[in-house]
Amino acid sequence: MIAIDGPSASGKSSTARRVAEVIGFAHLDSGALYRGVTLVALREATRQNRRSDDPLSVLDPETILRAAEDRGLMLQPDGAGFAAYLEGEPADAAIRGTAVTARVSAVSAVPVVREWVNSRLRAMVRAGRDVVVDGRDIGTVVFPDADLKIFLTASPEARAERRIVQRGEEPAPAALEAETAALAARDRADSTRAVAPLRRALDAVDLDTTTMDFEEQVRFIVDRARPIFDLPL
Repeated sequence: MIAIDGPSASGKSSTARRVAEVIGFAHLDSGALYRGVTLVALREATRQNRRSDDPLSVLDPETILRAAEDRGLMLQPDGAGFAAYLEGEPADAAIRGTAVTARVSAVSAVPVVREWVNSRLRAMVRAGRDVVVDGRDIGTVVFPDADLKIFLTASPEARAERRIVQRGEEPAPAALEAETAALAARDRADSTRAVAPLRRALDAVDLDTTTMDFEEQVRFIVDRARPIFDLPL
């Protein structure tokens, strides 16, 4: 197993997905389950005719998790990775919506939610499939015995520019400054929070992609995975 951790907008998911494709592993996106739980929380609050813009203020986490189980929230094998399903239907599009994105950080910081997600991630890995997993505490908490750990990062300025371009916008100076400040603040919050703080595992390989293009960073990880997993050249 390969664990890839890093701060917000560092490109963890896209890099993990591509590495998995290159070496024939499956990509396991831990964030998909957190997003799925957040989507369930929003829908459950609406179903109960309660305030849905902040579901944690009107629903306790145990209620949300019971609803997630009742609605069949899960990740199922899908090609080179796993796809989120809810109530028997694909949910990847729904969990990437703006409402979920705005609230997933708060939901994922709840200890019982993290325990619920982590237990499911571990069960999927125990099933025996080779995976590349990305997140913020994969190598430190979820899979501390991962065969290869990568700590992927880049400067806040580089990450800000990539995120703006990814949105299809022009990285004008004012927008770049605002996005950089927002990411720096998110880094501080993620690194100092009480629950599952963002930390580099002591045995992780550092990968600073500030001056690297996408294929270079993928190749960096693949080259380090080859001798560990006896992959062909």
